[in-house]
Amino acid sequence: MKNIGIIILSLFLVVPTARLFSQQEVVIDEVVAVVGSKMVLFSDIENQYIQYRAQGNIRGGAEQTKCAILESLLYNKLLLNQADIDSVEVTDKQIETELDRRIKYFIQQIGSKEKLEEYFKKSLDEIKDEFREIIRDQMRTEMVQYNLTKNVKITPTEVRSYFKKMPDDSIPMVNTEYVIGQIVKKPKTSLADEIEVKEKLRALRKRILEGENFSTLAVLYSEDPASSAKGGEVGLYGRGELYPEYEAVAFKLKEGEISDIVQTKAGYHIIQLIERRGDFVNTRHILMTPKISPEELQKAASFLDSIAQLITTKKITFEEAVEKFSDDPNKMNGGLMINPYTGTTRFEPDHLDPKVFYVIDKLEPGQVSGPVPFKTDEGKDAYRLLYLKEKSKPHRANLKDDYDRIQNWALEYKKEQVLQKWVNERIKQTYIFINPAYSNCQFQHQWIEKLVGKQD
Repeated sequence: MKNIGIIILSLFLVVPTARLFSQQEVVIDEVVAVVGSKMVLFSDIENQYIQYRAQGNIRGGAEQTKCAILESLLYNKLLLNQADIDSVEVTDKQIETELDRRIKYFIQQIGSKEKLEEYFKKSLDEIKDEFREIIRDQMRTEMVQYNLTKNVKITPTEVRSYFKKMPDDSIPMVNTEYVIGQIVKKPKTSLADEIEVKEKLRALRKRILEGENFSTLAVLYSEDPASSAKGGEVGLYGRGELYPEYEAVAFKLKEGEISDIVQTKAGYHIIQLIERRGDFVNTRHILMTPKISPEELQKAASFLDSIAQLITTKKITFEEAVEKFSDDPNKMNGGLMINPYTGTTRFEPDHLDPKVFYVIDKLEPGQVSGPVPFKTDEGKDAYRLLYLKEKSKPHRANLKDDYDRIQNWALEYKKEQVLQKWVNERIKQTYIFINPAYSNCQFQHQWIEKLVGKQD
């Protein structure tokens, strides 16, 4: 159970720990600090200390650790106070998206939605309610930091200077990295299969218009796993966040109205508008996709096998094959895959799908695999060839091979300097109170010397 608490901490950073460690003694709460209009409670410090101790992350004594926690909370409250001053807000949709992302990851770590609910002794909706305001505050503080540093730039001279100042023994080792390309072949669906899906959806639409419940039919028949369990409800989305064809229809519907059949990359839908709030719509849908026959899948695999032979025998380059034959919508960069964690074309092993790593790790640079089955972003069966363009060996970072990486380090360092300067200046202009019990804390910033400042 201890490890689960650690995962939760990594996802939510600041959580109501008393709920996680229910056997801890109850703490009588009090205000220990005020930053602008924001309070830091004694329980905030104690709860984070309990979490750090559970992680084994205590450095130094308890008092030193609690002082470090307090300064982190002071910094967070300073940012949150600034968010109020600057009227920085995030939309409900942004919060729900981030909350769903973290919950989804946590479910993957813990094993199932049921185990998550069992751990908290709450339903999934109740768990979300518990963390919603925490996520809102985190996102608002992140936006303040972004606004403070978004115009920070770094020059090549600054990058070289930053790297030159790094002690040799502190220059990090760079793991093996792969640059990988792909050629995608999506099997075609037959006209008969598409007609069959449309007929099924027309029949469901007729049943709804005759009085049956849309949500019930979505649970029974929709092939969208993300929404079917919720009665087909997609949630609140703004313009540009849905498939264009879906969005165009959704914004024209009246509340409760059912659309005709709509085709998108994901398949065929019927849509019901739940509500519209300005440029946001909440809809539910039933999705069905034409099934791909085994024969069509085999055709795709055979086609790619012949392309692999052409590349291997050097009758065509990988880049030429991508341009002529790949069905990948993102093939314009020469078929290279983009690492979603870094936004670059380089992948460390732990950033790769294990199935991709298993194939790529057996290739030499310049070699291409045979056809590999996979699921597209729309969840459809397809095949692809994987191409290993580059593979670096583990090494200590250097400007020649790792300039982009070092540039990012230097840029982040410069942004941190900007933030630290802002904190020092903002402390002088902000009302701050800290309980004298913490007067012996050795802070990085001059919080104590400015016990009472100027109220904004």
